Amino acid sequence: MTSPYAQQGFRVGFDWGPAGAAAVPGSIVAVVDVLSFTTAVTVAVDLGIDVYPYRWRDETAVAYAEQLDAVLAVGRSQEGITLSPASIRQAQGVRRLVLPSPNGSTISQQLSDSGSTVLAVSLRNTSAAADWVAARLTADPSLTVVAIAAGERWTDGSLRPAVEDLWGAGAFVAGLADRGVGPLSPEARAAAAAYREVAGELPEVLHECAGGRELAAYGFAGDVVVAAEVDISGLVPVLQGSRLSESSKPSRFCPVT
Repeated sequence: MTSPYAQQGFRVGFDWGPAGAAAVPGSIVAVVDVLSFTTAVTVAVDLGIDVYPYRWRDETAVAYAEQLDAVLAVGRSQEGITLSPASIRQAQGVRRLVLPSPNGSTISQQLSDSGSTVLAVSLRNTSAAADWVAARLTADPSLTVVAIAAGERWTDGSLRPAVEDLWGAGAFVAGLADRGVGPLSPEARAAAAAYREVAGELPEVLHECAGGRELAAYGFAGDVVVAAEVDISGLVPVLQGSRLSESSKPSRFCPVT
């Protein structure tokens, strides 16, 4: 029997976090982690950098980066390239980046063996992603798409629904609806409605939401500014093997899986 949580019968779905990504299957899955994983990915791909999602920043991540001849992102408080999109913009000579994150990166890695086409979507590229997905769904009526808002974590490890990810996923879903893609599940309709409610107030509301205030409090207000660059990027990072790179980009490196 089909799970009642699978949103079956709708072409566009929406859910939260790793559990939602497992529960709601889609031919195409858009992972949305606005502050900051998918924003960082779009910045990196704009610069021609391939991003390798990884769950933990530990000894295994060090070994993984060495296998790939890649740079491993360090913690935000350290010098160098981090999960901060602003730090990635300062990168020089980097072609491959291992980017650990407990939310968006973890979900992307989780989905790598699912058979779904996985996209990195942020407020910076929602229109480009909606165009990319709408073209594929129009060409193949059997395809479905799910937007997964990564969310954050409370100190006890439980999911904290992050409104910025709801807005990012909602912008993508609303873009699909505007392009005639549907039907939308009730969950997807709610996400689109949440975005439409604040669309005219970005980037102000992004700075004022809990995630924006948290980053500003830790000295990373510049990352919120980058995250609020609505539709500035025309590229769609797609997970190819274990690498997130521009959708049309030919492989330059055989990833370790």
